[in-house]
Amino acid sequence: MLKEFREFIARGNVLDMTVGIVVGTAFSAIAQSLASDLIMPPVGLVLGKVDFANLFLVIREGTEAGPYATLADAQAVGAVTLNYGTFINKVVSFLIVAFAVFMIVRSVNRLHRRIEAATARESAESEVVAEPEPVTTRECPFCCMTIALGARRCPHCTSVVEPIAAE
Repeated sequence: MLKEFREFIARGNVLDMTVGIVVGTAFSAIAQSLASDLIMPPVGLVLGKVDFANLFLVIREGTEAGPYATLADAQAVGAVTLNYGTFINKVVSFLIVAFAVFMIVRSVNRLHRRIEAATARESAESEVVAEPEPVTTRECPFCCMTIALGARRCPHCTSVVEPIAAE
């Protein structure tokens, strides 16, 4: 069983998947920071100094009555909230990650198309059909050796042959 487990772990697919998960997690953290730290503050400023992380709707009051200035204040007193600002931040983060992945896949697809086009050109160039060379020889009808088309005698068996004009 241990041997089978080692074989499973050593497979390329498992290692590729592991690398993908680790890189994806790191990339997700970068995208989250990009969205929450760089994109959402200017968007909130343009929309009237709104911090999307603090957009929430109180469903049930906590131990102290509202209004609550921030989401953290509402959660601290046990209020039940609908955190649509956090949802907006996550949607923006998702769109950033999706766009970045799209750009990477698009670049890789372009590279693959260029490689395929270059390979197709190379194979087309190598498969150019050469013009057949003109026939300049024939077989002697007596000894079956190769002789020139215009020969009157076979140089091998000295038989007299009819000359054929070259095309």
